[in-house]
Amino acid sequence: MKLSLEGISEKSAWESKGYHLPSFDISQVKANTDDAPQWVHFGAGNIFRAYHARLAQELIEKGSLKTGIIVAEGFDYEIIDKAYKPFDDLSILAILKSDGKVEKQVLASVSRSVKLDTAVEDDYSYLKKTFENKSLQLATFTITEKGYSLKGADGSYTKAVSEDMANGPEKPVSYIGKVAALLYARFASGAFPIAMVSTDNCSHNGQKLYDAIHEFAAKWSENGVCDKGFLAYVEDKKSVSFPWSMIDKITPRPDDSVKDMIAADGVDDPEPVITGFHTYVAPFVNAEESEYLVIEDDFPNGRPALEEAGVIFTDRDTVNNVERMKVTTCLNPLHTSLAVYGCLLGFTRISEEMKDEDLLKLVNTVGYKEGLPVVTDPGVIAPRDFIDTVVGKRLPNPFMPDTPQRIACDTSQKIPIRFGETIKSYIADPSRDVNDLNAIPLVLAGWLRYTKGIDDKGEAFECSPDPMLAGVQEKLKELEFGKALDEAQVRKVLIPILKDETIFATDLEKAGLSDKVVSYFIKLMAGAGAVRSTLHSAL
Repeated sequence: MKLSLEGISEKSAWESKGYHLPSFDISQVKANTDDAPQWVHFGAGNIFRAYHARLAQELIEKGSLKTGIIVAEGFDYEIIDKAYKPFDDLSILAILKSDGKVEKQVLASVSRSVKLDTAVEDDYSYLKKTFENKSLQLATFTITEKGYSLKGADGSYTKAVSEDMANGPEKPVSYIGKVAALLYARFASGAFPIAMVSTDNCSHNGQKLYDAIHEFAAKWSENGVCDKGFLAYVEDKKSVSFPWSMIDKITPRPDDSVKDMIAADGVDDPEPVITGFHTYVAPFVNAEESEYLVIEDDFPNGRPALEEAGVIFTDRDTVNNVERMKVTTCLNPLHTSLAVYGCLLGFTRISEEMKDEDLLKLVNTVGYKEGLPVVTDPGVIAPRDFIDTVVGKRLPNPFMPDTPQRIACDTSQKIPIRFGETIKSYIADPSRDVNDLNAIPLVLAGWLRYTKGIDDKGEAFECSPDPMLAGVQEKLKELEFGKALDEAQVRKVLIPILKDETIFATDLEKAGLSDKVVSYFIKLMAGAGAVRSTLHSAL
């Protein structure tokens, strides 16, 4: 069984192994997309294939959508070369259910995969032509929060961004520069309306996308390298909208158990590969069954009927409240808590952590006791129902191969929202006492302990990538694991870090939480077994 357009024509072989095949005319959908494209997506990674592409497929099969998605990868071009082109842009989606059942389907909703690279002329000209087409309704994004950043760690524009801003929209090389150039092509061809929809897992994602593109439009206008009307086009909500959204679907990297299952079914060459940017890709994606996508309903050129596939459309305030509910209380803080302590305690599966009495108590305390009391009910999804599903079904799912090591990536970038917002809510509410927080300071101390790269057995491990990891490690290097630490020395080292609002969203010393974090850190550093004993006694 070969995953290709020709291969899936052998329907009986696939269906006998339990695969749901596309029920529509794939060639006709591709032709429709070329003629009158409606949907472009930036970011060809696993979350797109597991969620957006599946949504589109469901609508196509219902007859509600006649076109497919054009997916563009603007960072890791090997994804296109290794996960799309060899398989005729088809993917296998394996939904791993908590009862052990696996739902398998072949996705064919991607009509074309291209590289967002001005040096790849065929691909870029196709994208440009797509953006010039009045029919285009939306461009969605999963490029990670870092993808919207125009500046480096020093606070200045990166070299690529700086050069793109000076040179204009002809041959940009930075990610947002390329997107802004495509939008400029749309403006130049008739100023047609479009929705630019970030579906990245970050707060106020639509605002982040708007800010980045607006900055390009403003600089190009200021530098005289584009029509000055472009800035007004970007600023006009009736022409270009930037809806906010909240997305939630766990999509781990391709897992060997899923690969083995697909291979046993007789599918040729399901082996995952690792790109030069350390992206794990395969002809399949594995994902959990639970999923949520809430989008601000602001589409000036219309949109696909995604509500028919379960997407919730609402207003911006509701999207913001749903996102805050998930990111600050009901899921993401629990994930980071498990990531930090899972790495320290040697776990390699989130589901196994949920069998651990101490870790289960940790997430219950972070979520139910400390977070839930200050969360805003968004109305469209009940917070308690959401967290009940997370704790009772999603995280314990033994068939979901998600790892604490994956979730531990970029923790310094996640802490401000996942924990800082709850801390700020306690500070702002006169009826609450920030000193009632116990599990959250324990997690923050655990993250600092994690950056030492030494597990609870006293053995070295590799910390997950994080832009602030090296800097924090350098500051902590004088505090040695397994040696009696002087509290005054620890405070001297930690307090400047704990006062850093870019990490914690607030000054933890002023908030009154620094003493707890320092105390827990000292205990966690005592030696082998200290993480377990501290975790157990603290809760």
